[in-house]
Amino acid sequence: GALVLSGEPARVNEPGAPDVDFEKLQSLGCPVLGVCYGMQLLNRKFGGSVAHCGDREYGPVTMEVRHPDALLKNLPAQSTIWMSHSDSVSDLPAGCEVLAVNPRGTPVAVRWNEKFFGIQFHPEVSHSEYGTEILRNFLELSGEAPAFTMDRFKDQLIEETRRAIAGRKVVCAVSGGVDSTVLAVLVHAAGADMHPIFVDNGLLRRNEGDEVVAQFRRLGIEVDRVDASDRFLTRLKGITDPEEKRRRIGDEFIDVFFSRAGSVELLAQGTLYPDVIESATSGSQASRIKTHHNRVDRILELQAEGRLLEPLAELFKDEVRELGAALNIPHDMLHRHPFPGPGLAVRVVGEITPERLEVCRGADAIFIGELKDSGWYDKVWQAGTALLPVRTVGVKGDERTYEEAVS
Repeated sequence: GALVLSGEPARVNEPGAPDVDFEKLQSLGCPVLGVCYGMQLLNRKFGGSVAHCGDREYGPVTMEVRHPDALLKNLPAQSTIWMSHSDSVSDLPAGCEVLAVNPRGTPVAVRWNEKFFGIQFHPEVSHSEYGTEILRNFLELSGEAPAFTMDRFKDQLIEETRRAIAGRKVVCAVSGGVDSTVLAVLVHAAGADMHPIFVDNGLLRRNEGDEVVAQFRRLGIEVDRVDASDRFLTRLKGITDPEEKRRRIGDEFIDVFFSRAGSVELLAQGTLYPDVIESATSGSQASRIKTHHNRVDRILELQAEGRLLEPLAELFKDEVRELGAALNIPHDMLHRHPFPGPGLAVRVVGEITPERLEVCRGADAIFIGELKDSGWYDKVWQAGTALLPVRTVGVKGDERTYEEAVS
């Protein structure tokens, strides 16, 4: 095996910063790679020091290789790496070898002994030109070439999901989005007795409800569609504050979903790793970026009772798409643009009314249709139309108009 000590938003010299049992780490006898914070932490453990590097170093930097040893083998003498840090190693302990430096001469890759390595940059991002090669070189130090394939992972995940379900009936919410679609197909592949619920909140795009039902039918899954449009629009009447709209939609979704689900033996969710990070739930020091209905009290209660299943919670979106392809989900389903949970409520700025929703739907249908016809839909990560709470002057034919504006 091999071990990676990852990056971390804290600073090594701060009180209470994340630490590691160094003696135990050394006793494992496997190769260890410290990345960014991990490199700084290891340098201190070996007797060196870490200091503030002046200006925060963020962005692309040229790496100059001094010793193309096992970690940096087959790399060119210079390549681009990606930095994101405020501190760097200052004093290196005796015996530490500098493998590469940045243009300032600051070490960006070091080796403390035969097993311990450190890099100040992030090899996992595409901006680091040879990051994948560096990680592959490191893994080969363990004596085994990387053996991961998505097909193997898929089989492992299906078996783990089957064991976790343990014969219980599974309830899940589906939206037609990538995450919930892959989740439903995975649970279905695990042989579960599944009740997939699709809550139609009246905030969807044109014909989207019918399309979601049809797409799951293509996959051999019949979904339970709940038309709750009137309930959601009633809750949103007169509300213009964006966060209040989100809160009301989230609360209403939970009420509708659990009312339909009844007694829940096991709830499956398409939670991804970014959801876990951004929600910053109890015990986490991460900054809260989003509020998610997959981390409300009712769901946390199910989690505490062992009735929550989140098989995708360690994956990122691109990995979920790869898993979906391994599960034979069609390309058009896997590469559908992300769409916000609150739907058009966040794209219709101001009060939500049936009339304003229909204007936004119509404009969005034209825009997305043109993207698809021109071949640009798959070249764009996300696109959509927003209805603005203003009117603007324009010309139709030879006459002046004063109409609503879309973005």
